[in-house]
Amino acid sequence: MTGRRGHLPMKSSALVWDGDWAWALPLIVANVVIHVAGLGVINREALRTVALVRTHRNFNILFAMVMGVTTLLATLLHAIEAGIWAVVYWALGAVPDSKSAMLYSLNAITTYGHSDVALAGHWQLMGALEALNGMLLFGLTTAFLYGILQRVWPAAPRGTLP
Repeated sequence: MTGRRGHLPMKSSALVWDGDWAWALPLIVANVVIHVAGLGVINREALRTVALVRTHRNFNILFAMVMGVTTLLATLLHAIEAGIWAVVYWALGAVPDSKSAMLYSLNAITTYGHSDVALAGHWQLMGALEALNGMLLFGLTTAFLYGILQRVWPAAPRGTLP
């Protein structure tokens, strides 16, 4: 028996997607845990460095450099997390080689999606779930960077701005 559009049998398509969920959900949880732990370490060091240069006359320039390094480290954290997905894709045989796995993963996690690399048919839902994971991770990173800016440059109380 085939599905509505004649592509896959109804029974087998449901069973095929079970594997996607079984692999993707633990990967999402693991990546969020890694991300939060990594951001915690980056946060501690960034704020420690900001405290050291707080009274320097070129504080704004030094703070911009701290934010640049902080952003670089957060980017590396995202690359590590995409690498975790890539290793799983490669191990599952969803892509032909490790280079394709990493390219696909970076495209999925950033939701960029402009690569010629595609997952094997029965693993394609996993790619969509990686995109969901990427949205969560990038949201956490955005909130984290905004939080540092708010701690270092708190908004002036109402009525104090010219």
